[in-house]
Amino acid sequence: MFKSLLISAILGATTILFANVNAVVSVLPAQTILSSIGGDKVNVSLMVSPGSSPHTYEPKPSQMKDISNASLYFAIVVEFEDAWLPKFKNQNKSMKIVNLGNGITKIAMEQHTHGAPHAVHEKNADEHKHGKFDPHIWTSISNLKIMSKTVLDALVLNDLSNAPYYKKNYEIFLAKLNNTDKEIRTILKNTKRGTKFMVFHPAWGYFAKEYGLVQFAIEVEGKNPTPKQIVFLISEAKEEKVKAVFTAPEFSEKVAIQIAKEVHIPVIKVSSLSPKVCENLVGMAKAVANK
Repeated sequence: MFKSLLISAILGATTILFANVNAVVSVLPAQTILSSIGGDKVNVSLMVSPGSSPHTYEPKPSQMKDISNASLYFAIVVEFEDAWLPKFKNQNKSMKIVNLGNGITKIAMEQHTHGAPHAVHEKNADEHKHGKFDPHIWTSISNLKIMSKTVLDALVLNDLSNAPYYKKNYEIFLAKLNNTDKEIRTILKNTKRGTKFMVFHPAWGYFAKEYGLVQFAIEVEGKNPTPKQIVFLISEAKEEKVKAVFTAPEFSEKVAIQIAKEVHIPVIKVSSLSPKVCENLVGMAKAVANK
């Protein structure tokens, strides 16, 4: 009897010792970072499923179960998290919430007024449905590097015994990010600084800033433009010699198609929420450079 209890205790201790870290992320790009660094030592659960918008998402009951079992939650602080993070914390008080935006210089959400001056004022940014700052921080290689280091630090702090494993994976992923940055700069080397590209939803502000580009959005404060604003957008797209209109599966493309037909340019579907983070940024660069 004693021997049986001893064996059970040893097996239980071994299971705890070698148990994976349970972690939850809000969006697919964060899942890619965490999976790349955590490898087979981390069980990753995703909140915002493919095709859904992180601005309006509501977690399912099964996902609340994931929250109950998690040691770590990696937040981007997109809109749905404004309301749900306190609920997640209340659900699992021992779960540590890690803000992937820590250390990143945020930019104001684009306030393209379609006819008014394009300057972005912080006061106006407060009125945007996203809040004061652009939450799409994962569209920049520089930001991805900072986010990766934040993930590494959190994993090491939570699971020190596997620190060498996490650090090795981090170095591999960092090398991939550096190579991606070089590839993008090569693609864009003949693209004039200040080149504009048209998007439906302004999710590419950090990408544009990093490579000296300018995005301008069809969407106006989360709403479709008025007929008058559409006329202005068509005129501006022609004037700027825009090569394509970028849309995402999370949003309607009806107005984008209308504008594209008038300007005689293609509509390109590309989601900033793609799990193939590096490949997605390279593809975006190629599309902007018309390659």
